[in-house]
Amino acid sequence: MPDLTHGDDAAAVNSLRSAVMRLSRRLKHQRVDESLSPTEMSVLGTLSLCGQATPGELARKEHVQPPSMTRIVALLEAKGLVRLEPHPEDRRQKVVTKTEQAEAMLEESRRKRNAFLATLVDGLDEDEWAKLRAAAPVLEKLAHL
Repeated sequence: MPDLTHGDDAAAVNSLRSAVMRLSRRLKHQRVDESLSPTEMSVLGTLSLCGQATPGELARKEHVQPPSMTRIVALLEAKGLVRLEPHPEDRRQKVVTKTEQAEAMLEESRRKRNAFLATLVDGLDEDEWAKLRAAAPVLEKLAHL
């Protein structure tokens, strides 16, 4: 395991952190619907990946407290972006599902952000682009650890 506290490895970790945060901020500005918070968009993205989830499951996946997720789900429901349905096995719980309106908004958001990234990638040379393509699965893994 590399020593991530000193030398070149520490510098690489610092550089990666800084670059990921800066790029993330720039991507957040490429929003389709300014009325949604980044957290609300993230919840919709999570629902897009998992299909449906209870508010408790969403809270764990989004690293927020359950009461916060309950408020977020209520806001999304009021905007017509999610539906709450009875849980098939536990009547005390609800299952959250995204609506077609939410899916259309997510698709437009992905399109806009992908176009933005494509313009940035267009400024890379072939070697840099090859390295970035090779790093994408590793970055994806880090995002889900």
